[in-house]
Formats: sequence, structure tokens, C-alpha cells
Amino acid sequence: MEGTTGANSTNRNLTTPGCAVLLDINDGDRLAFAHLSPHASVKVGNAKCLLDPLVGIPFGSVFEVQSGPNGHVLVRLQHPITESKEKESIESEEAVESMCRDNRALIDNNTAQTLSAEDIEQMRREGATGKAIIEALVANSASFEAKSAFSQEKYKRRKQKKYAPHVLVRRPSARSVCEAYFAKDPNKIGFLRMDTLALLLSLANVGANAEVLVLDMLGGLLTAAVAERLGGHGSVCSTFHTAKAQTVDMVRLFNFDTSTASRVFRVSLSELTGARYATQKAQEAKEAIDASDGLQEPPCNGETLLTAPRAEENISEPKQGRIEGNKAKLSAPVEDMTRWASQGFSSLIVGAPYLDPWTVAQCMLPLLASSAPFVIYHPYSQPLAECMHHLQAEHMAVALQLSEPWLREYQVLPSRTHPNMQMSSTGGYVLSGITITNM
Repeated sequence: MEGTTGANSTNRNLTTPGCAVLLDINDGDRLAFAHLSPHASVKVGNAKCLLDPLVGIPFGSVFEVQSGPNGHVLVRLQHPITESKEKESIESEEAVESMCRDNRALIDNNTAQTLSAEDIEQMRREGATGKAIIEALVANSASFEAKSAFSQEKYKRRKQKKYAPHVLVRRPSARSVCEAYFAKDPNKIGFLRMDTLALLLSLANVGANAEVLVLDMLGGLLTAAVAERLGGHGSVCSTFHTAKAQTVDMVRLFNFDTSTASRVFRVSLSELTGARYATQKAQEAKEAIDASDGLQEPPCNGETLLTAPRAEENISEPKQGRIEGNKAKLSAPVEDMTRWASQGFSSLIVGAPYLDPWTVAQCMLPLLASSAPFVIYHPYSQPLAECMHHLQAEHMAVALQLSEPWLREYQVLPSRTHPNMQMSSTGGYVLSGITITNM
């Protein structure tokens, strides 16, 4: 796979023209992916803003939507962290004074705010910033001073999201991409949660110089996560069982450099199986000839009849198995195919929610090296339990374990640290084990 535009920058901490970014709008209220191409834009509430100011800035920068003479623009905040710390210190000082205050006497009858919608619109036309509008709303609220410090903070945060939305520029990574899709479209990634993804990479022993086989039917998230962890040291083979390869569009969101992207290949399962079978047959034929001739080399006189062809003859010429631009070309170089056919892959990761895990295991476990770890993800436990039973009965693997990751998110704020009110009930199930070879 070829690197995307902007991935060859000497400083990967800066955004470049054409690179992909994850826009975190209003502290997670909305997550959106965007490519920083010329005249690209994003819609924040009712405002449409160009993304040109986002080019050449460090990842992690925070922007605020402000009104300009030609419409809404994104303006970078220079010290957003310092401002938040100042707010926290003010909170802690006011928290002591607000112990005796509560909201029992407040009546929500929409008469406490004396500033009308026409006044706010007039301030916007005059070029007032979001911060100035929020200060005006606080000054013209008759009930603001009677609220507790926590209610005051919620009031300010609610008005800030409406009149001065913030946009955080995040780097697309395995965690951030998984979080974004789990929040906006979990069905596209098979309801795979970020902690489950981390468990898959850990149980598969994905590390430098690994040869990882991936069956990815989750939009390319597994393939990209493995490639990100390898960092160009090793290779990942994303296979497919259908006539037409499944899409792996998420790989293009990661801004991989050339060294990392060049080690990601796409090869059909039938081609991998055929190469592995031919290599095994050739090895069996060689062992049979050595045994019959007393471990002597057979004479090359044309009378020796090989019962199986050489593995190299069954491997097609390389078709440059990389993604160039927006087109995926299949297959892999001959040297990689030969190595995979003779030695096997070092690990296997399967993310195929619509396939039977036992059928997948029967087809793909023979492609692994002996004692190679494998992990199979599925949104439900019953198919994995049946697969685990078959693997035990057929003596195909050891150290089998069926697990369900558990994650609890916490809100961490002064005097208000507690688990979130709404969380996901499950992040799917994982079947892991180690392959064994019957001698």
C-alpha cells in the first residue's frame, strides 16, 4: 500500500495538505473525519467552516468557531489548557462558598434571561466573539448568582457549545478511529470496542517483525491497527474469501508513511491456501525421495518423477499488492508468498461477524506456523463457544480461552467523579488459542 498524501512529512506531529484528521466537536458531542484538501469544509451546528486554517498545525490543537466578515471561521485557541486550569481553580474556590446554595428556589419560567434572541443576533452581526456573548448572557441572567457552582459551570458549558463551539484536531489512530466509529456507526466495525481491539492485538502477539494474517470484514480497522503497531517492521496480509475483496477504506485514514504502507498486502484466501498446499506436497515428496534413496540426492537424469510441483511455480508473479491512491491492487511479491507458504504466518486475527467461526478456523489455521497464536472476534458468544468445542475435539489448538472484555468509563471532575450514566453493555467476545501441529 502506498502512503497517503502528506504522510511523508518530516514532522508527523503536524497536519499536512491532504492528510486525514479526526475532528472532535464540543468534547465528543460529534466526531467527524475529514481530509485537508483545498476548499474542504465541515459543518459545526448551523455554521459551515473551511478547513484551511487546520493545515500546518500540531495535532491536538483546539479551534473555536467565530463569526467573520465572510462567514464563520475557525480560530485557533493559543492556550486552551491554561484556560481550563483557571476555570478549575475558580471552581474549587467557589465550591466552598456554594455549599449553602442549591437550586430549590429557582423557577424555570423563561423570564430570568433579559437578553433576547434579537440582541444576541445583533451582537453577532457586530462581530462579538462567543466568549463575549456568554459573558453577556451571564450578566443578564437574574438567576445565575443563585445557582450552585456546578449549575453555573453547566450553564456556561451549554452556552459555550451553542455560541462558541470548540473543534479539537485529533490524529487518526487505532484507538481514536475505533472510538469514533463505535460512537457514530458501530455496526460498520461489528460493534468492536477499543478495549476489545487492544485485547486482540495483545493476544495475537502483534509486534515488530511479525507476519500477521488478518481476515478483516470490519472496514479495514483490524488491518490498519496491525499495520500501525508493526510500524513497517514486519508485514500484514489482509485476506478475503470472496471473489471481490472487502473494502479496507479505514486504512487510508491513518496517514501511514511509505515504509509502513508498503508492508500491507491483500491476497485472496484461495491463493494462500493453494500456495501452502503446494509447498506441503513438495516437502512430502522430497522427504519420500530422501527416505527411499538413503538420504542421497536423486540423480538428475530426467528419469526422476516429482510427484508435486515446486511451490514457486504455483505462486503468481507479484502484482504490487499495495493501495496506490484510491485503487487496491491484489497479491503480494513472490518472496513474501514463498515465505508464508513455507514457514506460515506468526499469528492470525479474524474479524468476520457474518461468517461461522469454526468454518473460518478450519480454513485458516493450517496457514499458521506451529505454536502460532490466533484470535477470533465475534459480537456474540454462542458461535465462538461452538468453535471452541470443535477445536478441542479435533485437537487443533491448546490454551483455548473465551473471554468478554469489560470496560467502565468514569467522569473525572472536582467533587463529581463517578461512573458515566450511559455506557456500552458489551464490546463483543474473543476466542484465543495456540495452534498445534499433528505429527
